[in-house]
Amino acid sequence: MDINNKARIHWACRRGMRELDLSIMPFFEYEYDTLNDQDKALFIRLLACDDPDLFNWLMNHGAPQDPELQRMVSLIQTRNKNRGTVAL
Repeated sequence: MDINNKARIHWACRRGMRELDLSIMPFFEYEYDTLNDQDKALFIRLLACDDPDLFNWLMNHGAPQDPELQRMVSLIQTRNKNRGTVAL
């Protein structure tokens, strides 16, 4: 997926699981444009992961074995926490 195809990335962010939507969508909407190209590509790679894995990682019930994916999970958690609650 092209890092500049925001419509496609936005669609990939919609997971159908409320907890994931509350973590991933605000991060995409408020933070994606601030990422460098390497982190944008990493975010897209994270979106390719299965929902149960994403849920566990974002809810701190485990961690990806890939340290780069773990870095992105931590970035999502930190930026979402710093920004505060956002209604979808």
